[in-house]
Amino acid sequence: MNESVSGQCHTPVSLLVAPKTQQRTHPRKKVYKCDECEKCLSCARHLASHVLLHTGEKPFTCPDCGKGFLWASNFAKHKMIHTGERPYKCPECGKCFTQVSDLARHKMIHTGEKPFKCDECGKCFTQASVLAKHKRIHTGERPFLCPECGKGFVNSKSLTMHNCVHRKEKPYKCSECEKYYFTKSELAMHRMSHTGEKPFKCPECEKCFTWASALERHKMIHTGEKPFKCPECEKCFTRTSHLIDLDRHKRIHTEEKPYKCTECGKCFIWASDLSRHRVIHTGEKPYKCTECGHRFTRASDLSRHRVTHTGERPYKCTECGKCFTQASDCARHKMIHTGEKPYKCSECGECFTWHAQLESHKWVHMDKKRFSCSECGKCFSTKNILNKHVMAHTGENPIKSAISSSPDVT
Repeated sequence: MNESVSGQCHTPVSLLVAPKTQQRTHPRKKVYKCDECEKCLSCARHLASHVLLHTGEKPFTCPDCGKGFLWASNFAKHKMIHTGERPYKCPECGKCFTQVSDLARHKMIHTGEKPFKCDECGKCFTQASVLAKHKRIHTGERPFLCPECGKGFVNSKSLTMHNCVHRKEKPYKCSECEKYYFTKSELAMHRMSHTGEKPFKCPECEKCFTWASALERHKMIHTGEKPFKCPECEKCFTRTSHLIDLDRHKRIHTEEKPYKCTECGKCFIWASDLSRHRVIHTGEKPYKCTECGHRFTRASDLSRHRVTHTGERPYKCTECGKCFTQASDCARHKMIHTGEKPYKCSECGECFTWHAQLESHKWVHMDKKRFSCSECGKCFSTKNILNKHVMAHTGENPIKSAISSSPDVT
């Protein structure tokens, strides 16, 4: 009896002083089942906590801001936002954190350690939870459903952001330009467009980025890695999620445009495209160039404009050596060398290098002519053809005008 308990468990008594260790030696059966989702848990306490996910109850309320929390541990972390306490400091860069686990994850940025590997595509991650979310890309699982429209999401954070669309709620306001955002992380990302902060540098070309994830995507330009393939046309992409490249590309084949402008009725493939379009109606241009004062509707437009002052062209074509200011411009240029034409007309099968070319081509089949001449009323399928036609009325010769306006012509 000195070595066992009741003759049933043969684990030494010395281990009984460490019940957690004993627990790991004998994993408990998951006998407590959730009536909502049928998930099974090992003890009644865990089940009680799990049920709160379905009821929406958040028993821990912050007295400073009124925000509710499901777990006491999350509430304790949140309090540090108000107190400003960040006791855990990175010895490499001096950045401070509220939790030791956050510091441990941050250190992997410096060490490059990514211990969790995906069996499907070989991609590695710093956290097991991130790997679990990544695996849903391969399985297609989207367990978080919107109660309003039934749309599924890979993680709860994405669902929370989506719910704001239905509530039309944007609680986070930028103090610089008064623009509103759905989440605090979106606001933090936006603020860097004002400060110009880009802490993550590419070791290959020394280009800097606002976020570590953006740097990881950029590195694929140098490695040529494109792990995500479209099942329709086999075009490959560097990334995929509910927000980016591959899923967006698939809508080219389905012609799905779920986001509609309430002002003019125009539809878009992506919510971000709709947001950019709305600026046409509002006239808002929140992004200002510090060099010349020129204003822009998007941060990306401002970034491209800044290159006109610096003259920087970091993206070089490996075939002909031509340099570009943007990676997307370089990628489009490369298609000239490869002959790639990924955009196919479903009517006649003709292929195009760019999506815009395909969109213009479609009007040939629809027999619609959108662009009308204000002089004679004649209609044309593209704006370029209309512009050439207008010159017949004005008598303008575009080639002659270009030569006469050249500074070298005397």
